[in-house]
Amino acid sequence: MSWIDKVRNGIPFLPKRQSEDQLWHKCKQCESMVFSREWEDNAWVCPRCEFHDRIGVKERFKLLFDKDQWEELPSPQVREDPLKFKDSKKYTDRIKQARAKTGAKDALINAKGKIEGHRVVVGVQDFGFMGGSMGVAVGAAVVAGLRAAIEEKAPYILFTAAGGARMQEGILSLMQMPKTTVALAEMKEAGLPYIVVLTDPTTGGVTASYAMLGDVQIAEPGALIGFAGARVIEQTIREKLPEGFQRAEYLLDHGMIDMVVHRHALKDRLGRLVGYLTGNRDAA
Repeated sequence: MSWIDKVRNGIPFLPKRQSEDQLWHKCKQCESMVFSREWEDNAWVCPRCEFHDRIGVKERFKLLFDKDQWEELPSPQVREDPLKFKDSKKYTDRIKQARAKTGAKDALINAKGKIEGHRVVVGVQDFGFMGGSMGVAVGAAVVAGLRAAIEEKAPYILFTAAGGARMQEGILSLMQMPKTTVALAEMKEAGLPYIVVLTDPTTGGVTASYAMLGDVQIAEPGALIGFAGARVIEQTIREKLPEGFQRAEYLLDHGMIDMVVHRHALKDRLGRLVGYLTGNRDAA
């Protein structure tokens, strides 16, 4: 290091040079190098190939709620390590690590606010928190979000992203599938819309329960959606799967979801849907 660099770095009010990792983002699909600021301003979508990257809870809320205003709902209190599970690391240590990484208590966070003037409750599953895996806390959060929507007499919009059930909680994780399904029945009895937005990836027990029970099923472009992995299916049926199998566009063509919506158009589309489904068509 030259004496000029030493002097420059020693001056507290001069900003240090940003690293290449901070300045540039490499697209996972086309491998183009994009300015990080441009990538974020484009809603974390590659401006070259339109690849929709995974985003966190706060980023999702900022894209959705009017005037960037929302009220985060408290996470339900659950027993954190019911099976005292340990593999190469204690389950409690994995939870602490995920919380430090994401700033969230668990993989699903609820908030209430307005989308295009309509009152809604929104739940967002964060793949960055232990792969968005469904454990007791996630199941409790889905139920809490649904009941908050019933109390508010508002639709519940759920953004799913998960690798499936959380193995560290064993059978208790799988029990969240019927638990959330029963809570959805309460939502339907109240006559309120339940809209699901499937993001990359939505797989396993989440797909086999609340992710596929929406009144309207939306997906982001290119999202991986399925129950078992493609390789497992190929080994089971001993056939080669078609191109794009389990991607949002393939599922749309085969009637499994209702629409694929670009992230830029998602807020407007959700606002219109909520307006129609709640009878407020003039606002929609």
